[in-house]
Formats: sequence, C-alpha cells, structure tokens
Amino acid sequence: MADRARENPMSRVWLVTGANSGFGRAVTEAAVAAGDVVVATARRVTTLDDLVAAHPDQVEALPLDVTDTLGIEATVRDLANRHGRIDVLVNNAGRSHVGAAEETTDAELRSLFDLHVFGPAALIRAVLPHMRARRSGSIVQFSSMGGQMSFAGFSAYSATKFALEGMSEALADEVRPLGIKVLIVEPGAFRTNLFANISVSEEIADYTDTVGPTRQMTETGDGAQPGDPAKAAAAILTALDADETPLRLPLGADAVDAVLGHLDSVRAEITIWEKVARNTTLNQ
Repeated sequence: MADRARENPMSRVWLVTGANSGFGRAVTEAAVAAGDVVVATARRVTTLDDLVAAHPDQVEALPLDVTDTLGIEATVRDLANRHGRIDVLVNNAGRSHVGAAEETTDAELRSLFDLHVFGPAALIRAVLPHMRARRSGSIVQFSSMGGQMSFAGFSAYSATKFALEGMSEALADEVRPLGIKVLIVEPGAFRTNLFANISVSEEIADYTDTVGPTRQMTETGDGAQPGDPAKAAAAILTALDADETPLRLPLGADAVDAVLGHLDSVRAEITIWEKVARNTTLNQ
C-alpha cells in the first residue's frame, strides 16, 4: 500500500482489530469512505483480502491476535514507523459466551478477559506514547449494552465489558487533557457474526429456566437482529468528529431503551434504600 498517510496529512490512520467482519469491517469501510487509511487486522489475514483488493491505497491487512502482547507491540511499532502516526485505535475484536456463573470455568472466564480486557489494555499502552507525543488521537472501545447491565447466561461476557468500561472511564479522565478522546460503544443487537462466534459452558439442569432462554436466543437469533453495522459505523464517525465526543454511545433503539431503563431502575432502588445507606456514615 502506498503511504497515503504521509502523502495526505489530512487523512487519519486507523488501527482496527477484528476488521474482517461485523463492526470492524463496517468501521473500516466508513473510514475508507471518509478518505482515511486503515490498518485492518484479524487473526486470519486472508479474510481481509477483499477489503485490500477493493481499496489497495487505503487498506492494509495485517495478522494480529490481540491476546499476543509481543505481537501487539511489534505491530504498533511497525505501523507508527511506516505511517508516522496512529490517529484512531478501534478495539473491536471479540466474541460472546453463554453460561451461568456456576457453569463457567476459570479457563472460559480467563479466555474472555484476555480477549476483551487484557488485549485492549495492551493495545492502548502501545499506541498512547504516539498519541501523547502528538497531543491527538482517539480510542474506540467496543463494549455492549451488556457493559452497563447483565442478564442470566451473560455473566462472563458482561464481566469483561464492565471491566473494559471501568478501565475506559478512568482512561478518558487521564488522557483528555492530552488531547486524546475515548469513546465507549455499547451496541444492542446488530447483524454481526457475534452469535456465530460464541462459546458455551456445559449446562447444569437447575439453570434451564434462567439461562435456557439466553441459549435459545443466541442459537436462533442470528440474522434477525435489527441493527445495521453500517449505520453504527456512521454514528461512531459522527461522534468522533464532534467537538464534544461522548464517553458512552449506546447504539440501536434496543440499547438506548435498555440502558435508560436500567439507569432508572438503579436510581429507584438506591432511592428506596437511601436512608439505610446514608446511616452507615460515622457518628450519624
């Protein structure tokens, strides 16, 4: 790929993980349409061949496993050396998991945290020195409406997204004075391959009534989701280009309704127990 970023300093350089499908592909295509350069990564780089063929001057495909810390460091170092900068990091790579908390093994839980928390953390550490040096940049963290609330069967998945959001909220405070934006994206149900890329814990019969509907939804709901990834990508670019980029951006009517409803229920419950909670203050 010709070094379009150096030739055109007005174009941004994006690093997108999990760019071969779903939100990663949609964001890549939206960035290309905006005239930017995208370093698109995936574990199997051949899944990006069509993107490179369609946009040879704007898309570069690189293999990257976001759980490989050494690979992350080498990729970011090479990217910064060749393009001169990294303007936008999109931590998108991920998968889903279904299982009751008791059903979920340590190995299953650690695997999800490696992918959704430790991988993004390593990428952030790798790109921030370059962004800090330029006092400019954006970090997009793909969470989920499940990063603000959880449901039976999604304990492990939501645990990783809660962790990602907590890390990102602190990160935003730390880098805002340095000219760097952080955007947490919280999609609802979109037509991505999330349910096709899912692990499932071994079932315990006592959880059939609570976790069973979640298993059924993930097994049969793929392809019927209302969300359009292309529209999600457009919303993300709009948010990044705004003078005041939001910290959180729920996407889809289902996500907006669910998050607002959850916040209302949390406030209502705290209000009911407010007197008891306040009375724990010393000497009160």
